[in-house]
Amino acid sequence: MPHTLRSALTLVAFVAVVLGVGIYIGVTNPPGDWYANLRKPVFNPPNWVFAPAWTVLYILIAIAGWRVFERDRNGPALKLWVAQMALNWAWSPAWFGLHWRWGSVAIIAVLWLTILGFIALNRRDDRISALLFAPYLAWVSFAAILNVSLVAMNP
Repeated sequence: MPHTLRSALTLVAFVAVVLGVGIYIGVTNPPGDWYANLRKPVFNPPNWVFAPAWTVLYILIAIAGWRVFERDRNGPALKLWVAQMALNWAWSPAWFGLHWRWGSVAIIAVLWLTILGFIALNRRDDRISALLFAPYLAWVSFAAILNVSLVAMNP
């Protein structure tokens, strides 16, 4: 198989897995009544915002993951990418499924650090991957503030 075809198929696989797992987790861990009944801060976005935001972010995350995979399949950048993906996918079941309030805050805090680490690690060698993670860092920063606010408002 030619290298460019293999690379293109790898990109499609990255996008399919990241989006597919993200969608599956979203469908199997809906906000539900528990979340609907929480007191929310004034900056809490409407529920419909989350699916399109995460769809775009997951595509950017997948492209960045594919880029580091193509560059170095055993390197620290890919290990950080895998770690942030695992933390990302763990948050919704912890928050919406288990109602694990402070545990969810811990997950999102470590997620934020792994995203920042990924950006820092890639900023020189793969600036595009680092830039692809910038909107993700912004969104998770907002989500972390929202998460802490929800926990504080609903002891």
